[in-house]
Amino acid sequence: MGRAAHNRYHSHMRSTIALALLFVAAVSSAQEKEPINPDRPGIADGSQTVGPGVFQVELGGERDRFADSREWSTPLLLRYGVGAPFELRVESAGFTSNGWAPPSMGFKYHFLDKPSLGIIARYFPPFRSQRSSADLRLAADINLDKDEKWALNPNIGVSTQDDGDGRFTAALAALTLQYNVTKTFNVFVDGGLQAPESRGGSSSLILDTGAAWILGNDTQLDVEAGWGAHGQTPPNAFIGAGISRRF
Repeated sequence: MGRAAHNRYHSHMRSTIALALLFVAAVSSAQEKEPINPDRPGIADGSQTVGPGVFQVELGGERDRFADSREWSTPLLLRYGVGAPFELRVESAGFTSNGWAPPSMGFKYHFLDKPSLGIIARYFPPFRSQRSSADLRLAADINLDKDEKWALNPNIGVSTQDDGDGRFTAALAALTLQYNVTKTFNVFVDGGLQAPESRGGSSSLILDTGAAWILGNDTQLDVEAGWGAHGQTPPNAFIGAGISRRF
């Protein structure tokens, strides 16, 4: 082999080895990436953000049964990570049997790792005949055992709303108990409380249960069912399913 051919051979080998190392690094990085962690399904939202530069879509379909009607909705949550601890959020019940539901604009800020804590804020601007509303919640994620099989996800917060009879302030609380059957499949039960549910009204309590499956790292499918345990505003019963996708 001549010197020129010898040099070309070694240059080609170095390039091949470099490409192989880059491929292995890319595969390892993809494998090390944490699985998707959506806020749906369930009532309580998590404390973790999606991460810088990540866009995440969480879309569902829900059927509600009230005493005198049947209604449906397509709840939608869009999340974009501005930085490691901060994400922007747009949320709505989507297109419903009564037309388009009011959207909210907000953010989530993850400010503590142990325990994992985050703040979630939403603002609903005036929409059609509805006046503006807003809420602020503190969300936490707590592992109950070293194997991370059992976890609690509590939320507490406050909202300001207008139900047509005037503006009022309400306390908010939600709690999810989750069991991770495997790393990609979990089941949960949870509940959400609002007090009062309307101006001068009583409190409302809704209970929920369901399951979620993670496909690969970036997709989750879910199902849920629940019922209104107390109050006039929750549905008597509801069922839903959804998909979450990370980009």
